[in-house]
Amino acid sequence: MLSSKEIRRGFIEFFQAREHAFVPSSPVVPQGDETLLFANAGMNQFKDIFLGLKPADWRRAVNSQKCLRVSGKHNDLEEVGKDTYHHTFFEMLGNWSFNDYFKAEAIVWAWELLTKVWGINPDQLWATVFGGDEKDGLPKDTEAAGLWTKLTPIPAARVQAFGRKENFWEMGETGPCGPCSEIHIDLGPERCDKKGVPGHTCRVNGDCARYIELWNLVFIQFNRQPSGNLVPLSARYIDTGAGLERVVSVLQNKRSNYDTDLFMPIIQATSQMSGHQYTSQLGNPTDNAFRVIADHVRAVTFAVADGATPSNEGRGYVIRRILRRASRFGRELDLHEPFLYQLVPVVVDCLGDAFPEIRDRAGHVATVIQAEEASFGRTLDRGLDLFTAAASRAAKASAKTISGDDAFQLYDTYGFPVDLTQLMAQERGLKVDLARFQELMTEQKERARAAQKTDALLAGLADSDLPATEDQHKYQMDRCEVAILGWIDAAGFHKEGAVPRDAEIGLVFDKTCFYAEAGGQVGDTGVVVANGARFVVEATMKVGNTVIHRGKLAEGSFRVGQRATAQVSVDRNATRTNHTATHLLQWALQQVLGKSAQQQGSYVGPDYLRFDFTYPKAPTAEELHEVERLVRQKIGDDQPVTWTVLPRQEAEKLGAMALFGEKYGSEVRVVCLGASDKNHVNDAFSREFCGGTHVDRLGVIGGFKILKEESVSAGVRRITGLTGQGLTAYLEKGSAVADQLAALLQIPADKLPERIAQLIEDNKRLVKQLKTASRSGGPDTLAEARQLLDAGEKIGGSVAIIGRLSTTSIERAREAIDMLKKKAQSAAIVLAYEEDGKVMLLAGVTDDLIKKLKAGDIVKTIAPIVDGGGGGKPQMAQAGGKNPAKIGEALAKAAELIKTALGG
Repeated sequence: MLSSKEIRRGFIEFFQAREHAFVPSSPVVPQGDETLLFANAGMNQFKDIFLGLKPADWRRAVNSQKCLRVSGKHNDLEEVGKDTYHHTFFEMLGNWSFNDYFKAEAIVWAWELLTKVWGINPDQLWATVFGGDEKDGLPKDTEAAGLWTKLTPIPAARVQAFGRKENFWEMGETGPCGPCSEIHIDLGPERCDKKGVPGHTCRVNGDCARYIELWNLVFIQFNRQPSGNLVPLSARYIDTGAGLERVVSVLQNKRSNYDTDLFMPIIQATSQMSGHQYTSQLGNPTDNAFRVIADHVRAVTFAVADGATPSNEGRGYVIRRILRRASRFGRELDLHEPFLYQLVPVVVDCLGDAFPEIRDRAGHVATVIQAEEASFGRTLDRGLDLFTAAASRAAKASAKTISGDDAFQLYDTYGFPVDLTQLMAQERGLKVDLARFQELMTEQKERARAAQKTDALLAGLADSDLPATEDQHKYQMDRCEVAILGWIDAAGFHKEGAVPRDAEIGLVFDKTCFYAEAGGQVGDTGVVVANGARFVVEATMKVGNTVIHRGKLAEGSFRVGQRATAQVSVDRNATRTNHTATHLLQWALQQVLGKSAQQQGSYVGPDYLRFDFTYPKAPTAEELHEVERLVRQKIGDDQPVTWTVLPRQEAEKLGAMALFGEKYGSEVRVVCLGASDKNHVNDAFSREFCGGTHVDRLGVIGGFKILKEESVSAGVRRITGLTGQGLTAYLEKGSAVADQLAALLQIPADKLPERIAQLIEDNKRLVKQLKTASRSGGPDTLAEARQLLDAGEKIGGSVAIIGRLSTTSIERAREAIDMLKKKAQSAAIVLAYEEDGKVMLLAGVTDDLIKKLKAGDIVKTIAPIVDGGGGGKPQMAQAGGKNPAKIGEALAKAAELIKTALGG
């Protein structure tokens, strides 16, 4: 029996033998594509090639792509665990053709690999083709249907046509797309999991486990625009995808993907931790929990390793939901303490050879998961309280149904899957309003879709055949002569005519000295001038191999073909300084904290630098001081900064660090600190993959100061720092403040810390004295409160204590409330006093009366009478007001409320 590792390797080697280049998987967190939360298909990293925005480096490619389908159009989250084949994280085996071969070769090679290499019985295989779509004006794909019967022994009866939903593949709402041909396998009638379901018939695309899709051959021919229209691409592409998990299940002759060697080690480790046994049964809550946990821990491990962190928005929110869903299912196995993080090493053992990045970052991943699990453990208890309250309300209602709003809040806020809410409801004889829940889910999806970032300026660029820009001048000069090749607006790329005035556009030149935003460094700003005309560049970006200078024509006129002078802003110098300083900071952090301090992200601009790095705890003040000292020492040494271009493998052998998640080509630019020239790279104390701009010598940086160190998320820290002119301005401002304080206190500046510490201590002492004085002098607030207790009205077994106190402090008034609660044991209390023309109202309610009356409700009702407002907890609340003349009226209203609530 082939192992999953052998199957993955066999697929790749099969296509390598047919002149396909192996291209490593891109991260599941897409880089530079804000339209996509996660990589959901193998073609994601080739999107710009399909759109014609950049040329392909290969005619043919093959890989196994890490994919995550948990949001948007492709969302399998709620299906995970219920059946044998749905997953959130999975590997997509794929082969691609970039305007090289097309349908015939894709069909022949897929058939050959499945039947001749892997030995699958041809009689079990079915093919589907696109049946056409009237709305899009597309005919049936008769070409693919004919090729199946012509090039393979499959009979026409097993080549079936389906509509757009099944056989027209789209990456998302917009982007490259086209008809597809799927290969399905018939696993036999005994594999049907819908037996006895009324109206069910086993068939291809029949929604049962007998027929499953093995491989999808996509013929990319169109681009779906934001308007919904399809625009033909100028070239044709092949994009195929075969889910590794399903292929392994078939080749290992397993009834479930979860029974393969991709999942069983995780399930077995979970079984050992929980003491429960996995029996591979569907519909069994315990087995469902095993499957959910095994799937979700893989998804979270890869997402966190690739740069995602749990949070309340965007990608982080999705990861948080997956992680919490797995944690909740752990309770089905009596796993009430954090446990998922302990499964990370098992995931690494299963998949670390194919994806070494998860092995390199396993410690960071475990830290993040453990922290999130602990947080959810606290949240979960509150969620169960919400469910109990919702179930109580439902039990009292005639419909005996938990509202969709409550179910959605449990799902959205506390991570309760709706099927769990249904299960808990059924145990109480209740139902859930799924229609309202789905309505709220749809609204949430619409909000998420609307929040996805789109760039109107780039919307019309698909298939625009943009010219490449020669941009090596950015490393040597801040000014260069350029030729205007065209401009970009929402309608696309314009190769002729006059550049529009006062509208945001993007200019494209034959060459440039402007740096396009990348790798954390901001894009350059500046101007382009010629014959009295001036174009202000507000940002610089890169699409494919084209540099786009975004901005507005402020003066004069430009035409395509005209020559001009491009001048980068002087801010470039400060950006260079900060960028080189981030390399120094990375080096110093690893010297002090160790190699586990790895870059997670950065911002490099002219004003400051920001550096995110992995580390499980906050560095101490001493460690940060040592980091600063090392950076400053290297700046003082004024060593040279050089760079060279090397084959990627050679650069990696030299120990050059890469920014995790960045996509690099076969050759990389390596920036070296401390090497005299590019021939002495080995002499450098710091070597990093980097395409950014840098100073020539470290002394130019001038100085370095850490402004702030903070937590970004579990396991990720952030340092904000200053260099150069920004640091000088900061120090000058601080010096001015110190001079002002020294003059105010009439002491030398170096005595300020000691004097300020003394003032703080003096203030604490005086505050304490004032509190003591308030207790010993003036009216006896507690004595007044006892008098109000004696005069209080008894209502049933409780006392209503309402009255006005002499002027006192809020602390003494609160002490009075606490004293009255203890003495009365069951009481509703409202006290008022006047101070400096203002009103203070306080209410207190003992715990036994909370169901009848809440302190917060009392003050919210009576505070408006004295022109005020306030609130608080059910047991204690307070409010302020501006009209002391109406204190009596407010107290009378309070008495009325209390009597009504207590039945007096």
